[in-house]
Amino acid sequence: MTATPDTATGPTLRLILGDQLDPQHPWFAQRRADVVYVLMEMRQETDYVLHHAQKVLAIFAAMRAFARHLRGAGHRVRYVAIDDPSNRQRLTTNLDALIAHDRAAAVEYQWPDEWRLDAQLRAWAAKAPVPVRAVDSAHFYTPRDGVAQALAGHRQWVMEHFYRQQRRRHQVLMDGDQPAGGRWNFDADNRQPWRGDPPPPPDMRPSHDHRALWHTLVAAGVRTVGDPQADALRWPLDRAEALAQLDTFITYALPHFGRFQDALSSRHARLFHSLLSFALNVKMLRPQEVIARAEAAWRDGHAPLPAVEGFVRQILGWREYVRGVYWTHMPGYTRRNALGHARPLPAWYWSGNTRMACLRSALRQTLDGAYAHHIQRLMVTGNFALLAGCDPQEVHRWYLGVYIDAFEWVETPNTLGMSQWADGGLMATKPYVSSAAYLHRMGDHCNGCAYDPKQRVGERACPFNALYWDFLARHRERLAALPRMAVIVRQLDRMTPADLQALRAQAATTLERIDGL
Repeated sequence: MTATPDTATGPTLRLILGDQLDPQHPWFAQRRADVVYVLMEMRQETDYVLHHAQKVLAIFAAMRAFARHLRGAGHRVRYVAIDDPSNRQRLTTNLDALIAHDRAAAVEYQWPDEWRLDAQLRAWAAKAPVPVRAVDSAHFYTPRDGVAQALAGHRQWVMEHFYRQQRRRHQVLMDGDQPAGGRWNFDADNRQPWRGDPPPPPDMRPSHDHRALWHTLVAAGVRTVGDPQADALRWPLDRAEALAQLDTFITYALPHFGRFQDALSSRHARLFHSLLSFALNVKMLRPQEVIARAEAAWRDGHAPLPAVEGFVRQILGWREYVRGVYWTHMPGYTRRNALGHARPLPAWYWSGNTRMACLRSALRQTLDGAYAHHIQRLMVTGNFALLAGCDPQEVHRWYLGVYIDAFEWVETPNTLGMSQWADGGLMATKPYVSSAAYLHRMGDHCNGCAYDPKQRVGERACPFNALYWDFLARHRERLAALPRMAVIVRQLDRMTPADLQALRAQAATTLERIDGL
């Protein structure tokens, strides 16, 4: 990577990023002697936030597996490992060195899904010493501006409008021009707590020993958070393993997914969730094939329509929608802070050492396994951070780092828009906040917790209660203007001044000792 050629007579370099591990991409339809596929492990990518150890391990291990697959299929591959002496640890400087070393004639890359990488490559391409071409990743249903196009003319973007267009356009769960079952949305059927029956499916995910890679990362100085589980990494690292995980989900979990998708359990972290988001987001799986398998399960009578519709909604609707929101509002979206929140994130988000049982469970599960399902993220960790007035940028960096499936295009709208309402309503029509009542209804963590979900004030009062009412009071004027919040905010008027003052005093005390909760 150090030689400087007199002329560029060599191959075309095709860059593959760590979340572009799709063996079905059109690039690979034929073997070409004049093409070298380039994959790089870089400190640029490990260091931009503090990542979970399993996230770094899984991505690097999957990249290495993908390189082996390409070589086995007869393609030329240049793999730059994290400890390669010639590794400049930065994407564009590595590309410059490879162009010089290989006397490359051109560089091609797939459009990145993260704005920072897209901007970096576009700026570099404008000054590169060889022609640079970009192609589509051929993964999503919609282009980057697809949501903006679909919702053009709407006063406010609502995912439901986009989702229905998607269903019609791609003929998913449709009977002619009508939704299957006569309804677009089965959310009302999909909000049940789980009390132990049916039992959750067995965890049949693979187990990988990556202690050698972990030692390499440590020696290279890569800082991480969480348990690496390097002797038993449970995430799929190639397409075959991802397909096996899809099969397991369709067979054992999908039939019950819908009813319990919002349930919280102290006994089972996964319940009936698919855990396919990592494989989807690094493109081992394509959303079209996942949705086709789910729809087939309903048409074959294996899974009920509410379960399948709820699952399809997450991928065909929500996943595509958040990507559109991200690309429409970047750059700058990551700096949104509509409510002016600035409190530091409590230290126990990094340790799980809190007496609040629901938060302790979600945080320790996250730190142990780099995973928590969407209700844990939205209504437990995210809900508390919003009620407490935590800095949304700090919350964003935490979510981006600790979850195995977190890439900025999907994590940012979910965190800053849906969870923290930092975009002021671009993403969600109301802040998703709740007192302890919701958590008690949907889960079992309150049993045996140090705090009582039914108490609002006092030593044993659940912190969610006073913080909830204090949040409504702090932002009363703004929230009252939201149709979905107006009725809730009016409940403040039904309180006596003394009761409201007591709740706000309790909230102030809670925030003063937040690190000791």
